[in-house]
Amino acid sequence: MKHRAIAAGVLLAWAGAALAEEAPLIYPATTMLSVEIIGVAPLPGLGVDRNQLPYQVQTAGARLMDASAGQSLGEFMSRQLTGVNINEISGSPFQNDISYRGFRASPVLGSSQGLSVYLDGVRVNEPFGDVVNWDMLPEAAINSVMLAPGSNPLYGLNTLGGALVLTSKSGKSHPGLDANVSATGNGQRRADLAYGYDSGEHWHAFIAGTAFNDKGWRDQSNGHLGNLYAKLAGSAGDNEWSVALLAARSRLIGNGLLPDGLYEEDRRAAYTSPDETRNRLRQIVFSLVHHFDEHTELTAALYARNSKRSSVNGDINDDYIEGESSHPASYNTTETRQNSQGFSAHFSRNADAHQLAAGVTFDRSSVSFAQFEQEAGFAPDRSVVMDEDEEREAGSSVDGSSRAGGIYIADTWTVAPETWLTVSARYNHARVSNQLRRDDEAQARETFNYRKLNPAIGIARGIGNGWSVFAYLSQSNRVPTVIELGCADPEQPCRLPVGLQSDPYLKQVVSRTVEAGARWQGGRGDTVAVSVYRAINRDDILFRSAALAQQGYFANFDRTRHQGVDLSASRRIGAWSARLSYSYLAATYDTEGDLFTGVRNVHVVPGTRLAGLPRNTLKLGLDWSATAALTVGVDVVALSDMTTQGNEDGQAAPAGSDWRIRGHALLGLHASYQPAPKWEWYARVTNLANRRYESFGAVGVDMFPNGALQQQGAEAEQARFVAPGAPRTVAAGLRYRF
Repeated sequence: MKHRAIAAGVLLAWAGAALAEEAPLIYPATTMLSVEIIGVAPLPGLGVDRNQLPYQVQTAGARLMDASAGQSLGEFMSRQLTGVNINEISGSPFQNDISYRGFRASPVLGSSQGLSVYLDGVRVNEPFGDVVNWDMLPEAAINSVMLAPGSNPLYGLNTLGGALVLTSKSGKSHPGLDANVSATGNGQRRADLAYGYDSGEHWHAFIAGTAFNDKGWRDQSNGHLGNLYAKLAGSAGDNEWSVALLAARSRLIGNGLLPDGLYEEDRRAAYTSPDETRNRLRQIVFSLVHHFDEHTELTAALYARNSKRSSVNGDINDDYIEGESSHPASYNTTETRQNSQGFSAHFSRNADAHQLAAGVTFDRSSVSFAQFEQEAGFAPDRSVVMDEDEEREAGSSVDGSSRAGGIYIADTWTVAPETWLTVSARYNHARVSNQLRRDDEAQARETFNYRKLNPAIGIARGIGNGWSVFAYLSQSNRVPTVIELGCADPEQPCRLPVGLQSDPYLKQVVSRTVEAGARWQGGRGDTVAVSVYRAINRDDILFRSAALAQQGYFANFDRTRHQGVDLSASRRIGAWSARLSYSYLAATYDTEGDLFTGVRNVHVVPGTRLAGLPRNTLKLGLDWSATAALTVGVDVVALSDMTTQGNEDGQAAPAGSDWRIRGHALLGLHASYQPAPKWEWYARVTNLANRRYESFGAVGVDMFPNGALQQQGAEAEQARFVAPGAPRTVAAGLRYRF
C-alpha cells in the first residue's frame, strides 16, 4: 500500500464533507434511534457521540461478553474485534500475546509493547517492561471493553497502535446474583460468581470472583488462577464516590515452542520444562465524580498497586552449547517486585458548540528484579533435573524507579451542522532511574529524562442516511523500559531477554498515525465501517546483533511501518444476525539494518515483513434465534501466512524448505438455551475440524534432534520452532441470574 492509498482515504473524508454541504441531510427515522457516547480518555467523563469522533472505536458490553461461553478476554477479543489477533506461544488462554494492527500487549518480558491497557482509568501495563498480565484482570467484573485505534495522545505513554479501556460493573449497573460455571473436554474448569446490591438511595456494592483450573491440553501444563474484586460506591449531593479492591493470584504454565520434528511427532509435547510463572496482585482505587451541573463534571482517581512475579524455567545451557560446561541444562529463576501509585483527574464540559476535556495524570513506581541460575541436567522427558552439587548463582538484577506525568486537553467542535473538528494535545514527562548489578557488583545509578508534546487533529462529517466520514492525524510516544535500558550497550551485550548489563541512553519511540474512513449505522443496530491507516514508528526499539554468538543489545531502529485496512459489518434480519470483519495488515521494517533474533543475524531492508503477523484476517459469524429460548451459531476465523521470526530474510530455511507459518481457517459452533428466564445452558466447540495449525514460529537451535540430546562439540543445526494451536475443544456451562 503506497502513500496514495492513505491520501485517497483523507480525500474521501474531505470530499464527503463537501458533498454534504451541497445536499440536504435527510435521515430515515430508523437511523436516529441509537446514540452511543464514548469516552475520550482512560477516566470516564461526559464523552462524545461516537459518530462525532474522527476515528473508529470498537466497543463490547457485558451481555456480548457473557455469550463467549467461558472464553478468556483475549479469546473473546480475537473472535469479536476487528484487527485483533492472538498467538498461543504459552498454551494458556491467560498468557497469550494479543496484537492489534500489529502492535502488541504481551505478558512476555522483553517484548516490544505498543498498546496501553486501562482498568477503570488505572494503567495496568506493569512498570517493568510495560507487560500486561492478562491473568490478573477480574474478568467477572468487566462491564465494557473499548478499543481506540492509533497513536491517540489522550491515552498516554505506550499508545503507539491503540488503547484498550476496560470498565467494571457496580451494584447499580448489575444488581442481583450472576453465577456461571463451565468445563471443557481438555481439562479446563472455570467458575465466575458476581453479586450486586443497590440500596436504592445513597450506596451500592458489588463483588465478583473467578476461579480457573487448567489441566492443560499439552504435557505438564497444569495451572490455576483466582481473583476477587469488590467495589463499594455511593452518592452524596453532587458527588459520586467508589472504592474498589482487587486481589489476584495465579500459577500458570507456558510450555513454549516446539521444534518441527517433535511437533510432527506429538503436538502436545513440551520441549523443555518446567516453564512456570506465578503472579500476585493487590490493588486499591478510590474514585470521585463531582457534577457541577448537567453539562460539567470532574472525575478523579487515586490508586495503589503492588505486584509480585516469580518464574521458573528449565532451559538449554548456553555454556554447554559453546563447549564451556558439562551440564546441558540450566535451572533459571526470576523474582520481580513492583509498587505503583498515582492519581489522575479528568474535567469535561459541553458548552454549546464545544465538547471540552482536560486532564492531568501522575504515576510513580519502584521495581526490584533479580535472576538466578543453576547448572543442571535433563531427564528422559527433557525436564530439568538440578544437580545438588551445583550452587545457585546470582545473575543480573536491577533496582529502579520511574516517574511519569502528563497533562492533556481536547475539544470536539461543531464547526458546521453535522461537521465536527477534534483537536487535542498531551505533554508527557517521564524520568527513569536504574541501578544494575552483575555478579554482586553494583554499577553507578543512571537517570534519564524524556519529554514529548503530542498533538492530534481530526474531522468527522455526517453525509446523510446514517453515513459519516472521518480523517485523523495523531502522535504518541513510549519511553524505554528498564529491561531495554539495561541491555543497550553493544560493548556489553546480553542474552535475550533479561541478561542486564548496562544502561546507556535510548531514544523514546514516537509513533505517528494517519487514518481515514467511513461508517454507517442503521436503526436496528446494523453497522458498516471501513478504516484505512498508516502508522510510522520512529526510533523503534529492537534487539540488535552483537559480535558474540547468541548475544545482542537493544537499540533504536530508525523506522518501522504498520499500514492496512479494517472493514467490519453487522446485520440483523428477523431471527438471523450476521457479522463480518476483514483486516489487511502490512507491517514492515522501513529502513535497512541488522537484527539479532535469538540465534542468527537477520539483514532487513525496507519492506521486510515483521514476524508473526498475518497480512489477511477474516472473521465471520452467523447466529439464528431458532426459538425464544434457543440460539445457535457458527463462526469462522481465517488467517493468511505469517513470517517466522529469525527467517524474515528467507535465508534461514534449508534449500527446498518452506519455513512460513501457513495460513489456516478455524470453524466453531456455539449454542445457548434458556429453559427459564433465570437459567441458561450453553455450549461451544472450537476448532471443530480438529485442524493442526500453528500460531507463531521462530528459528532456534534444536538440542534434541531425533529425540536425543545433542552431543557436546557437535554442531547443532538450526530448526523451525512453532507454537502449536489447540485441538478441538468442547466447552459446556450453566449460568444462573437472579
